This record gives sequence, C-alpha cells and structure tokens, in this order.
Amino acid sequence: MTIHIYNTLSNKKEEFIPLERKKVKMYVCGITAYDFSHVGHARVYVVFDVIYRYLKHMGYNVTYVRNFTDIDDKIIKRAAELGVTTTELSEKYIALYHEDMDALGVLRPDFEPKATETIPEMISIIEKLFENGYAYQVGNDVVFSIYKFQDYGKLSGKNIDELQAGARIDIDDKKNNPLDFVLWKGAKPGEPSWESPWGMGRPGWHIECSAMSMKILGQTIDIHGGGRDLTFPHHENEIAQSEGANKKKFVLYWMHNGFVNIDKEKMSKSLGNFMTIRDVRAKYHPESLRFFLLSNHYRSPIDFSEKNLAASEEAVSRLYELKKRISIIIKEGRKGEGVPEEERNIFSQAIAQLKNDVFESMNDDFNTARAIGKLFEFLHNANRFLDFDETLSQSDCALVSEAFDALSMIKKIFGILESDSDAFFEHIKGLKLQNKGLDESEIVRLIESRNQARKNKDFKTADFIRDELSSRGILLKDSPEGTTWKLK
Repeated sequence: MTIHIYNTLSNKKEEFIPLERKKVKMYVCGITAYDFSHVGHARVYVVFDVIYRYLKHMGYNVTYVRNFTDIDDKIIKRAAELGVTTTELSEKYIALYHEDMDALGVLRPDFEPKATETIPEMISIIEKLFENGYAYQVGNDVVFSIYKFQDYGKLSGKNIDELQAGARIDIDDKKNNPLDFVLWKGAKPGEPSWESPWGMGRPGWHIECSAMSMKILGQTIDIHGGGRDLTFPHHENEIAQSEGANKKKFVLYWMHNGFVNIDKEKMSKSLGNFMTIRDVRAKYHPESLRFFLLSNHYRSPIDFSEKNLAASEEAVSRLYELKKRISIIIKEGRKGEGVPEEERNIFSQAIAQLKNDVFESMNDDFNTARAIGKLFEFLHNANRFLDFDETLSQSDCALVSEAFDALSMIKKIFGILESDSDAFFEHIKGLKLQNKGLDESEIVRLIESRNQARKNKDFKTADFIRDELSSRGILLKDSPEGTTWKLK
C-alpha cells in the first residue's frame, strides 16, 4: 500500500518514497520552553505522533527527532523577570511539557535535542556558509544573505519582493537586505553566551533546527514538520541555510498542520487567546482533546470551543462503552444458540471494512478525520451485533475477539482507547464533580440520608434531598437493588 503526502514544497500530494527503503528520518520543530504549552502545541504534536505511529505500524524504521529551544529572547526575558537562570526556566517548562504530552498519549520521539547542546554544530554550519559566500558579519552578529540563495522563497511560494513588503522583520540598516536573518547574535551584557570565531554570542533561532536535524539525521531528511505558521520565515530560512551550507536538498517532504482557531483567529500567546493544555485537562479527559484534534484533517484549521470538546468527550465515551461491552463478552464468553448468519456476515464485513478504511484514509495524506468517521460506522454495526448478547455462541465470541483486535489497531495508530474503560469513566466523573464543587462522599452521605428518610416515610425530606442533588447536577435512580446516581 502506497502512502501519499501533501508536500508544502510542491503544493500537491506526492507518493512517499523515503531516501532509504523502509527507513524514515523525521524532524518536527519543538517548543520554545518558556511557558505552558497550549492547544495549538497539542495539535502539532498529536498530529505528528499519529504520523509517527502509522509509519511504524506500516513497517517503517522511523527515527523521529523533536527539539527543544532552550535559549532565545523570550526565555532570556522571562528568566530575568522571574529571577532565575535560563536553564532553570527552560528545564521547568520542558518537564511540564512532557507531563502534558504524556497525558495526551504522545509518544516520546527517538531524540529530543536541546539548542544549547548543539552549539558546536551550529558554529560549523555558519563557517560553511561563510566559505560558500552566504554569510557576512554585521558588528558582532553574523547574518545570512538571502539574495545569494537563488531559491529563497520556494517553500512559502512568494518572491523576495513580496516577502520584503509583507514579512514581520526587524529592520537593521547595517544589513545588506532587511530580510537577511541572523545566524549568530553577538553577546549582550547579562545574557548567556558561547565562544565562537566571531566572538562571544548565542545562536539565532533558525540555525538551531538545521543543526539539530543534521547532527542526528544527516544532511538530507525525509519529513520535516511543524505548524503552518513556521512555513515562513522559520522553515524558509532552514532551507536556505541548510542547502547553502551543504549544497544538497535539505528535506524531501515538508508537512504543516493547520491552525487552531478561536473566533476565527489563530490561537496564539501573542494574541492572548490561547488555552493551555493544562486548562483543558482540568475539565476534560486528555483523550477527548486528542480525539478532537484528530477529528479534522491535519492541514485544515479547526475551531476550538467548549462545545466541540464536550462533543468529542461524548464521542470517545461511546467508543469506550463499546470497548467495555466487547471486553465483558470476551472475558465471560457466551453459549447461546448463535446469531443469525446474515448478522454474522454484516459484522464480519464491518470488521474487515474498518481495517481497510483506516489504511485507505491514512495512506491518503494521513486523513484521520475520514478514518474516525469510518470508525463510528463500525461502532454502529458492532453495537447492533452485541445487542444479541446472550444469543451469542462461542463462534460468535470469536468474531467479537476479532473486533477487539480491530480496536487494538485503532489504539495503536491513533492513541485513543488506551485506558481501561472503567478508569476512563471514573476520570471523567472525577473531573465533573471537581468542576461542580462536589464531593463523592458527600453525595453518598446525602443518598443514605434520603434512603433513611424514605424508610421513615419522611417523603418531604426525601424529596428535598433529591431536588437538592438534582439542582447540583446529580440524578438519582431508584430500583429494587437500591439507589444509584449519575451526573447530568
């Protein structure tokens, strides 16, 4: 089965042919570690996590690199404000980032290099750029001359004049061109710095990723990914400096995910309209956020809202209910007379169709949205078959086991359904109680008080307790076995 990827460089889908058969070198731009990660970050790393998972599932030997920027202007400024070192600040937010990613089921990549660990490699690239005529010095800074690189703009699809008119740039009259970007920044008082042939200083932002990618993956890689906002100038500059230094193609396939929007505006810290992953995790199960992010094609923008998150949590809950039904039948077994042959055939075909649909969707530019839509078609057919329950025979149970294997494939590729079903629902219940300011032990105590009131025929008190719990979002159900409760 052939995978096709939309390549930003060519603006079209292309057959995926890696440099080496069944080997993939993949690099994704990581966070700048100075603050909590937000939902926009979650989208990038969930998207490329699924790509990583799928490529491995398809038998590729993937080397996945995702970096940390642990030195830059934002980090220096925030560290100074807090009275800590840049290392202390970046390490704190790297640890918090890992907590968020682990909660979202994002697998750790094979390598997570830091910029400060790659300074010698950056200096080496800059020296090559000097040798090849692309770099020049302005005071204590070293700058890349974009006019010297003839293909500049090939990723963003703009010519230099258009870029110069529309780009957000720092004007520096000493540069040959205001779009020329800094490779090495001369040291400033009180800032971290390293020795270099051009004096003490620190790297510019763009040079970091080229150096970290080359150090681990070599001069040419298969896939380079990140958010759409990185296309220009970051990835454009990566191409210029990497290919300017090595005189080789830097990346075969450039992949960019769409924005997360709030009120039709991109979610970002600079706009102040972002929600941290931590904020979301305080209200929703992390798999609900993961599911929401995968329910749209990765290149499309998505609209973030409480309504959409709640709908995603409901959808994931339906999948967990199915998983639980299947698990119970597999554990207990059934010895009924058997399901009608027609129903068996429908379910058997649904299982085979799900597997085929997943591969077909993912091979078409990792279309998780289509795959998830097909998953819910399967859910309908599965529940229909499981409704026969006690009628199921041993051979029917074998078919149920096949369905469980199909869900295991979904878990492996998409990183959902990874929890125990009961644990998933308990997690959601705990979050809802917490956000309503309720305590489970208090609910149990009130139910016991109501039961005692009913036993004493004090129905006024019993009704009052029921109404009080209802007003707080707790619904009671009485049965011969006792009283149970659930959240609205």
